Amino acid sequence: MTSRRTVLAAATAVVVSTGVVAPAVAEAAPASGPLLDNDPIAHLLRRATFGATPADLAAARKLGVNGWLDRQFNPAKIADSASDRLLQRLPLAGATPSSVRAKLPGHSYEAFGQLGRAAVARAAWSNRQLFESTVMFWSNHLHVAAPSSGVWDTRGDYDTQVIRKHAFGRYADMLKASARHPAMLTYLDQRSSTKAHPNENYARELMELHTVGLEYSEADVKAASRLLTGMTVGAAGGYAYDASKHATGAVSILGFSHANTKADGEAAVLALLDHLARHRATAERIAAKLCVRFVADVPPAALVDRLADVYLANDTAIVPVLRALFTSAEFAASVGRKTRTPFEDMIASIRVLGLGPSSEALDALYNLMVNAGNAPFRWAPPNGYPDVAAAWSSPAGFVQRCNLHLNLATGWYPTQLTRPADLLKSLVPVLPATWGALIDALAVALIGARLPAPHTAAVLSVAAKLPNSVLTSKDKSLAGAAPYLIALVLDSPSFQLR
Repeated sequence: MTSRRTVLAAATAVVVSTGVVAPAVAEAAPASGPLLDNDPIAHLLRRATFGATPADLAAARKLGVNGWLDRQFNPAKIADSASDRLLQRLPLAGATPSSVRAKLPGHSYEAFGQLGRAAVARAAWSNRQLFESTVMFWSNHLHVAAPSSGVWDTRGDYDTQVIRKHAFGRYADMLKASARHPAMLTYLDQRSSTKAHPNENYARELMELHTVGLEYSEADVKAASRLLTGMTVGAAGGYAYDASKHATGAVSILGFSHANTKADGEAAVLALLDHLARHRATAERIAAKLCVRFVADVPPAALVDRLADVYLANDTAIVPVLRALFTSAEFAASVGRKTRTPFEDMIASIRVLGLGPSSEALDALYNLMVNAGNAPFRWAPPNGYPDVAAAWSSPAGFVQRCNLHLNLATGWYPTQLTRPADLLKSLVPVLPATWGALIDALAVALIGARLPAPHTAAVLSVAAKLPNSVLTSKDKSLAGAAPYLIALVLDSPSFQLR
């Protein structure tokens, strides 16, 4: 009887054979050969989705890179019934503040929970994969933690009206929507800012995190905090502009100047937000963050410059930037240079194994990510989750991934997920003649490429087989070994790459 200890030992052997500790896979391939094939369609889907299914790859190969991008950039025309059915069970995930207040007691965490579970559902089972990946990027960029104090009734609406509404639109519009949403105004303390006591928190993060980066001075922060006074949350819980709280007086902020002589300074604030959204430093910052998300932990400088040019030439429109990124030479050359986060690893595993949606399983999946420190929206600081391999590299994190893969492959947990009747046959319809060929076929099905030879041998050690061991359907050890072999392929450094 194979034990978890045996499986983890074999997984460790896979890792040791590469000379690196998963999931922090080195950008350079190990001496035994590349971990991923240089397949442009598979590469695109590994980066632009939360994990490609065989059906996804087949459809993308028919459409080609540009055809697939065209389809994904028009998400409203993509049928999404499985995801829609799950979201019907989570009505508060994107509900208006008044709806949340009508259905929940004050400061309830229920809406936060539904929002997080909806993110899991969309990532795992939505057909609008590029849209959902982009939504996750912007949620991290204009981050409002969930749960966090004071936004129990507004955080879901922020997701709907700010992030999801503008994810494929113009960044200038998204930034202005964020600045005037009660969730952001509360999270970064802008609602308490008055002309007598300007609060600098939102003004600072607006520049440092949301727009230009560390280009500002303390004088810029003070001037911006004064100009932003008046933007607050009204008695009804929505955005309000209170002219009585606005501090007048000329301001100069990163090349933006305004006399600011009227108590009603909202127009001046919107002009500042437009100026910041269109600032060259903002263009470069967003381009660099998109490169970190979709290309490499160290963003290619030339690509960042070109994407910043595209961003400015298209008046902060997001889709042209993404198209330029995914069709760039730097993107094509970046195979193997990004590592999956714990959330991405879980979702990719679900998708490639063909595990079906279940609203009852969402609690378990969400809580697995709480334990991994990567549940949607739960990063407490305003800078959003880190998106580089080093941030998620640890022996404990690797063991968590191994346990997750084994639980999913065996069906032990979550038990509510629907599964193929014969998981091995769904992945490898025709049984190969040798055990080594079986691992090759599993790796192609799960990763899109064979494992390096030492990895294959390490995986087979769990079944006490060699790559040239003969395999037949009468082999009684196959049924018992199959889920462990599947899990070990998922444990491999190759699968940890995206």
